[in-house]
Amino acid sequence: MNPELLNELYEGAGAALAPLLWLTAGLAAVLIADVFAALKAARPLLVPLTLAGAAWSAASLVAEPAGAVLGGSFLADARTGAFALVFLASAALAWAQARRYYIEEAPFLGEHDALLLTAPMGMILMAGAQDLVVFFLGLELLSIPLYCLSAFRRARTESVEAGLRYFVLGAFGVALFLMGAALLYTLTGTLGLEGLRSAREQLASPMGATGLALLLASLFFKAGVVPFHLWVPDVYQGAPTPITSLMATGTKAAAFAFLLRLVPALPQGAGMALGLVAVVTMAVGNLGALGQRDLKRLFAWSGIAHAGTLLLVIAGAVAAGGTDHQEAVRNAAFSATLLYVAAYAFSAGGALGLVAWMEADGEEYRSLDRWQGLGTVRPGVAAGMTLFALSLGGIPATGGFLGKWLAFSTAVRAELVPLAVVGALTSVIALGYYLRIVVDLWMRPRPEDASAPRAERPLAAFAAGFSAAMVLALGIAPGLLLGRLIG
Repeated sequence: MNPELLNELYEGAGAALAPLLWLTAGLAAVLIADVFAALKAARPLLVPLTLAGAAWSAASLVAEPAGAVLGGSFLADARTGAFALVFLASAALAWAQARRYYIEEAPFLGEHDALLLTAPMGMILMAGAQDLVVFFLGLELLSIPLYCLSAFRRARTESVEAGLRYFVLGAFGVALFLMGAALLYTLTGTLGLEGLRSAREQLASPMGATGLALLLASLFFKAGVVPFHLWVPDVYQGAPTPITSLMATGTKAAAFAFLLRLVPALPQGAGMALGLVAVVTMAVGNLGALGQRDLKRLFAWSGIAHAGTLLLVIAGAVAAGGTDHQEAVRNAAFSATLLYVAAYAFSAGGALGLVAWMEADGEEYRSLDRWQGLGTVRPGVAAGMTLFALSLGGIPATGGFLGKWLAFSTAVRAELVPLAVVGALTSVIALGYYLRIVVDLWMRPRPEDASAPRAERPLAAFAAGFSAAMVLALGIAPGLLLGRLIG
């Protein structure tokens, strides 16, 4: 390639790509440290330092956006920086939860940390993509590490099965995306989002509608939206719990961050259809969670319901297209999505982190039965799980409540009032299983054959405490954390 063209392409891209450069440098450092015995002792410090550096760069983008770079194919604006902070927080929680979690796999923690640093690179590319090719690169950078990490406990059949299932179905999702992108390129001659927005009339044709539908289907698969949700409970249950935490939070946030970018290219009439899919997703997820006693499966089904709530926000942004209040609703949709995914990252990430922590005393702690009466022997753990469950259920004074309030208010502002009402009613179902967790923790006797938990994992405890503090902060004073990004 012409050096002058390369120089023009990357000119001024340093600040815009700084989070990605931090992660790339950290990834290389982890791999090098794992090869040389003299450097292995420093490896555990490399991941948090890398994530902290990337977070600092992302925060700088929020304060001073760098704009479009790489020929306009990547947009490093405040929104990309804000979502990057959520992705990096999810990765940091997963890393902290993984310390002293693996036993048989301990010799391979270098590979684990390298894969863990690769996933947020893909998420950031997805959030800032202004071109379907860039989005595809981000999707693969996210997906391939998660396939490997899901099967990381290679001596356990359920983990290997989870990785294989995720890989096979993920390949199906990628095929949908590539077919949709091919149809859109054939019709419009562009893969850039700006070009697709300018060709909205062409996208209303049967070929354009099919291409957009295939793109949405691939995103729905990643987010766990009905009818592309059936893989979620099995993969979440079989994967190592810290990886389940990352999949449940970061992956969902990345998919919806790109959906926000795609909204202007979607026809206004698609808003109602997306809203109906959102309501069905909420109902299926909440009803599926009601009968679960395995905590990982319970959080998997509830995660499907939360994906439905986020999709309702996207539906509102699409339905407002072409109206006088289009920009106001779309700004509200961004604020709602950002706050929702941030609150969900710390609520679901914190809850799954406590499950991972307790698994050190035995994998039977995946079952809710083993958590009965835990408040009498581990009140701190029980209090944390109570707070996370209440936040996920949307109880006031938590980040989850404010996230749901903004989500449903966005749908109302877009005049999707019936869907907002039905969605709110389906969310009430969630209280049935979230409050059941609280009842089991504090109001049921400890099983006679259950010994008092002994596991002490300081880093996991710190991650849980930090998550709890963030849940409260997002519920009580979100403006202090998200500032001008939310309205």
